[in-house]
Amino acid sequence: MDKEYKKERFEGLKIKTSVAKKFRKYCRMLSRSQSMTLQLMLDFFEDNSISPNERLGANMTTLESKIKKRINALIAIIKDIEKHQTKPTNAMLQLLFQENPEEKEQEEENFEFEQQELITENEELEYYRKHYFNTQTNYNDLKYEIETILKNTKYIKSNFGTGYYRMNITKDEFENLKQKLQDVHHHNSTENRR
Repeated sequence: MDKEYKKERFEGLKIKTSVAKKFRKYCRMLSRSQSMTLQLMLDFFEDNSISPNERLGANMTTLESKIKKRINALIAIIKDIEKHQTKPTNAMLQLLFQENPEEKEQEEENFEFEQQELITENEELEYYRKHYFNTQTNYNDLKYEIETILKNTKYIKSNFGTGYYRMNITKDEFENLKQKLQDVHHHNSTENRR
């Protein structure tokens, strides 16, 4: 007995014997009472706005074609975004990170070798010790900066395409970091020329 309808009384329906047998067999297949099976059928027809006189074949085909059209429209939107937003942005980013070959050639052309002074073995050893110490210091500073950046970086999921990482640092902190990297690069390049 179904709990929701426990207090309701039963009502008799006039059904042909063959239909009643078929209905009872269907109820056993669903493992439901006759009342609940009939209730489920009625709910199905009402919820889906389907008449028992209609065939689902045409409706399902129509539904499938509508879904395919929606999917095709979504694909078109994504391709449009990729064509007009993602690819141009990617191209601009690549141009930003590429070195200018003309500047590189000018740097190489302007470079002149200087005459090296002769130094003693101890001076040379001291020079390399100092250089090693400076390199280690720069390495540790850079390591600390990178760890700070990683701690302040958060992965953001994107609704379209792949996700991205966002750094939670202020503009001043970012500019200071850029300046430090330029200073380290400039300092190393001047030391290497000596």
